[in-house]
Amino acid sequence: MTISPAVLADDAPHLLVVDDDRRIRDLLSRFLTSEGYRVTTAETALDARAKLGGLSFDLLILDVMMPGENGFDLAKSIRGTSTVPILMLTARDATESRIQGLESGADDYVAKPFEPRELSLRIASILKRARPAAAAPAESIRFGKFVFHLGRGELRLGEEVIHLTDREREMLRVLAATPGETVPRLALAGNGNSAINERAVDVQVNRLRRKIERNPTNPLIVQTVRGIGYRLVIS
Repeated sequence: MTISPAVLADDAPHLLVVDDDRRIRDLLSRFLTSEGYRVTTAETALDARAKLGGLSFDLLILDVMMPGENGFDLAKSIRGTSTVPILMLTARDATESRIQGLESGADDYVAKPFEPRELSLRIASILKRARPAAAAPAESIRFGKFVFHLGRGELRLGEEVIHLTDREREMLRVLAATPGETVPRLALAGNGNSAINERAVDVQVNRLRRKIERNPTNPLIVQTVRGIGYRLVIS
């Protein structure tokens, strides 16, 4: 198997591979690095504990049969103080080891010999399950003295409902979906001829500003990003 070098992202998940077999450690380190992971290795449970004491990991890959403290005992000890995902590797009887591994707090189990691609898929699945759930999108957003309800497309100033045209409502929805971020004119243009619609966006934004800006000629809420589009500044 040919493994190409990888350029790792700054936020690439960090894996700790613990196995007393140097050949397996080196193989997994090269392969998982090529898959986009940052990899640290350890030969024994004692070595792993030292690495865990100084580094933060997103997932641990533990071999079961190691001299001294075995993988099951290490997993059970780690699980007493941490929720970091754990994947067990072992050449022992699958049924017996899988049950014992899960009882020790492991999240998954792969028996040796294994296909590296299967291991990579299992790692990706564990990391996906461990990832925090995305926050629910906001139902409403506040800017200045105004509150805009995204679902209803309703703009309020206190108890007063501000009249919006359909295009103003849709533009405000798009801007409010990513507050503070630049939205290209094309994304605000709707359907049809993009060149004509992009020019029309400037006109429609000016009309919207007259309804929500204290000084439309010096807008503080819907700001122009020169040459690109607009952004909504919230408070």
